[in-house]
Amino acid sequence: MKMNISKTASLILITALSAGCDSKKSPPLPPSVVVETPVTAPITPYLIETGNLVAIQSIDLVARVSGTLDSYNFTDGSIVKKGDLLFVIQPQPYADQVIEAQATLDSDTAEYAYDKIEYERQLKMYKQHATPLAEVQKWSSTTDQAAAAVEGAKANLENAKTTYSYTHVLAPMEGRIGRHLVDPGNLVGNGEATKLATLDQIDIMYVYFNINELDLLKLREVAHKANFDPAHITEIPIEVALQNETGFPHKGILDFSATQLDASKGTIQMRGIIDNQDYRLLPGLFVQARIALSKPTPQLTVPSVAIMADQIGSYVFTVDQNNKVQQARVTTGSTENGMTVILKGLNANDRVIVSGIQNASPGITVTLTENT
Repeated sequence: MKMNISKTASLILITALSAGCDSKKSPPLPPSVVVETPVTAPITPYLIETGNLVAIQSIDLVARVSGTLDSYNFTDGSIVKKGDLLFVIQPQPYADQVIEAQATLDSDTAEYAYDKIEYERQLKMYKQHATPLAEVQKWSSTTDQAAAAVEGAKANLENAKTTYSYTHVLAPMEGRIGRHLVDPGNLVGNGEATKLATLDQIDIMYVYFNINELDLLKLREVAHKANFDPAHITEIPIEVALQNETGFPHKGILDFSATQLDASKGTIQMRGIIDNQDYRLLPGLFVQARIALSKPTPQLTVPSVAIMADQIGSYVFTVDQNNKVQQARVTTGSTENGMTVILKGLNANDRVIVSGIQNASPGITVTLTENT
């Protein structure tokens, strides 16, 4: 048994020594990376800013008459059509006022009709010397007063009808309504315009964003070269993307620019109108908004995955003629279809690491494969 243990130990020792010898004979290969040279491609330069969405209209629905809230007739958060009945506020007392005003108008109209006939009769008799002028004048005055009473009664009736209409709160436009803020049975409009709900029109959305002074100068320079007319601001296309969207699928136009720069912030506010017929966009969401600065022009690009950033700025790893990794600081431009424009820092012959970046660091030698 002791002989077997000794032989086993010897075999393990020999194997370990052999492995050690092999490792000295076969040093590890340099880490492998994939490189590409920058590609010249037609890219549209864009001005891209972060903005936020705002409903094109937002209306607070309020109680304009006093009474008990009878009902609300919608689902909280739903889309309502213009003219839809939303709230009913104790209509009966106001319906009674309409009936009373109508009765007053009918009475005054009848009185006016009688006075007018009598005036005409007195006038005819006066012409026949059968009644004094004073009697004619009296009925003329009475008729005028009756006519005025009729006009007043008409106005009171219209006012009563208008007040009655306030007991039925209708949607003034199509949009998304928020939650109801008052439950049925509560007194509303008692000395104040009680807020009942908020209705937002969101089939079209505003996007507000600010651009800095340098970008403003860039935009103005482009506009100047294109003989831009400020009166045609609504002809400038704008595109918007949500935070989780690829590309810029939402289209619209620029429709407003502030008249002056905010000196305290060094920015100027701009606004676009975006179509939202599918209601995918919601007020308050943050988005990326972009405006094309020119038509597509040939520019040097690299895959966006090759670009990294630190506190100093953006950079890429390149491989020199000795297959050593170098760090190249770059200035980037627009990104399109996974490719980012390099404005400064690279030339067309540089070999940029696009895969295996985790294996690379400045100064080390690498084994490289060129992407084809």
